[in-house]
Amino acid sequence: MNRTAGHKKFRPLINALTSVIGFTLLTSCQGQPSVQFTLSFEQASRHQFHVQMHLSEWDMDSLTLKMPTWMPGFYQYMHYAAAVTDFQAYDGAKSAIQFEHPNENTWLLTGTSKKEIFLDYDIITSRRFVANSYVDSLHAYIIPESAFLYPDGHLDLPSTIKLIPQSARHLVATGLTPQNESNSIFYAPDFDILYDSPILVGDLQELPSFEVRGVGHRFFTYQPGDFDQERLIDGLHKVVESAVEIFNDIPYQEYTFLGIGPGRGGIEHLNNTSFGFSGDQLRDDAGYIRMFNFLGHEYFHHYNVKRIRPFELGPFDYDKGSKTNLLWVSEGLSVYYEYITVRRAGLVDEATLLNQFAGNIKGTEEDPGLPYQSLAQASYATWQDGPFGGNNGEDDRSISYYEKGPVVGLLLDFTIRHATQNESSLDDVMQMLYKKYYKAQGRGFTDAEFQQTCEEIAGIPLDEFFEYIYTTKPLDYGRYLAYGGLTLIARPRAVDPSSTEYLLERIPEPDELQKKIYADWVHE
Repeated sequence: MNRTAGHKKFRPLINALTSVIGFTLLTSCQGQPSVQFTLSFEQASRHQFHVQMHLSEWDMDSLTLKMPTWMPGFYQYMHYAAAVTDFQAYDGAKSAIQFEHPNENTWLLTGTSKKEIFLDYDIITSRRFVANSYVDSLHAYIIPESAFLYPDGHLDLPSTIKLIPQSARHLVATGLTPQNESNSIFYAPDFDILYDSPILVGDLQELPSFEVRGVGHRFFTYQPGDFDQERLIDGLHKVVESAVEIFNDIPYQEYTFLGIGPGRGGIEHLNNTSFGFSGDQLRDDAGYIRMFNFLGHEYFHHYNVKRIRPFELGPFDYDKGSKTNLLWVSEGLSVYYEYITVRRAGLVDEATLLNQFAGNIKGTEEDPGLPYQSLAQASYATWQDGPFGGNNGEDDRSISYYEKGPVVGLLLDFTIRHATQNESSLDDVMQMLYKKYYKAQGRGFTDAEFQQTCEEIAGIPLDEFFEYIYTTKPLDYGRYLAYGGLTLIARPRAVDPSSTEYLLERIPEPDELQKKIYADWVHE
């Protein structure tokens, strides 16, 4: 469904909020129900905010409202509805509307036909985390899935969102479209876009912006601390250019980096990413490299998972979750490309690139779950195992697609390069997926279609290789790394012989094809 393919208009905002004027009510056609949300923060010091929802022109006798149980990009059940309190429903005459609350995230209203419907409720926030809303007296970070109820079966409805800030001096940053000059009212054409657009409000700092191919990229952050802003933005600029070069297309009108304050984790969106950020993370060269990898990963996701996506990831099931075998592609290959794009941007040397992959090989080979769970199984089971696999010590039978995914991506890239005499690579696979399924068909790809695309680019059958994805067959490092002129060395660590270090090194006498593949891959 092309609804998940992109915003019709991207213009992240940041301006001083002034007094709020009335709503600009937008509907896609006359007579269609419209949805309006108002967010206010009178109780922010108690870490809660208030939501009013208004539905007009609702012509059915009942209305089922739901709160999402998760947010796309973070594949865990978050139970957002548990934070809803003081729920009230009434009509335009202020008369109460009867409702039932049959389960945690569902409210069933009756007697709603031809009525103006108003809902009031509070959201309690308690955890600073990128997948949770959090408010205090200085700022608000709003995850839309945790704030906005949706009419069940009507995710296509447009909505307007009004913010009543704590202070007229507070700034707002979001990917939603503005509807007034004071930048306090925003528009979403449907709930998929609304849920894809976190909102950051407060005493924010804007870092220097930059353009790539004439498209603006902005960076806003809360409590960033001291660091070399020029170094960060210059490097980030290069990383974005490196990613864009792969696809030769920028599918948004503006992109925003939202640093939500100190913390960990990041969530990707169509025209923005929100992430934990602090200048304390940028105290040395290693800190900047980690940050470039991290932001490069989240940025690459706007291609890989938001647009190049598994078939199951759109339209989303916000109630039960959307499960897929292909998170190893969406996440694992995004790890692969975070390393590759940062290297192509000239921000790390050859040795660092090799060490990064060696680290993933170590993480893969020393995972207790390696003999028990395949990459496809890990992707599907992330809802119970977590994104990095389980943590049950010797009893752990799960793996992390963040570790094994980029390793398989490396071996797949070398396989394609070897089969085509280095005329094609994994880049060509990603380009074809982007053009065929996102641009031309407006849908996701299936497991079989991903393999077929790889085979079309490679020009050979890849059934044997894809056993590494759907079975626990041990990876043949010797064979596939040699395609790229590399060899894997595993040896006891000098400082601790009980542990193993993994090194990727050049083979001593590579042939001409191996030299060519390595030079092109490592971006010499």
